[in-house]
Amino acid sequence: MDISPFLQRKLARRFATFDTNRDGYIGRTDFVSACERLAAAFQLAPEARALKRMRELSDGLWQHLSQAADVNLDGRISLAEYQAAFAAGLLVTPASFDAGYVPFLDALMDIADEDGDGKLTRDEQVRWSGALMGLPEADAREVFGRLDRDADGLIGRDDMLRAIREFYFDEEPTSTGVWLLGPLDPA
Repeated sequence: MDISPFLQRKLARRFATFDTNRDGYIGRTDFVSACERLAAAFQLAPEARALKRMRELSDGLWQHLSQAADVNLDGRISLAEYQAAFAAGLLVTPASFDAGYVPFLDALMDIADEDGDGKLTRDEQVRWSGALMGLPEADAREVFGRLDRDADGLIGRDDMLRAIREFYFDEEPTSTGVWLLGPLDPA
């Protein structure tokens, strides 16, 4: 499968949010440290059920990515390997993507949605995206504003899932999902 230059830019942005230690590679330690930062941002005890679930899912995501993308078996994934995995069909359809991503999103909501109403406030969005993906606060606030399509000051799980799907599957440069992880690098 060919991936467009636009999707390559989006994948480069996603890669950067995985590469939390900024060494130019995605490794298991990036996933572990992201979970630790998320725990700190939401003041979760190490034994918290929601945190344990997030750790399990993050480790599963790392295992899946490393099996699909780490072609030279060096225990880390380069940007080229990451993009090649997508070209080889890592995301086949939105439905198969949902099967893998929805549990992760649910686990994230269990942590970030502090009052359990099924919606995130701007502060919750800023904290989780900064902790888990290193998104700068200004970008996280802009993302929230774009995802809050009805301008009620809240974004729900469905808003997040729609934006995630748009990020990976929509080629429209003005779609809301393009901004899911902040601004893309120029073409």
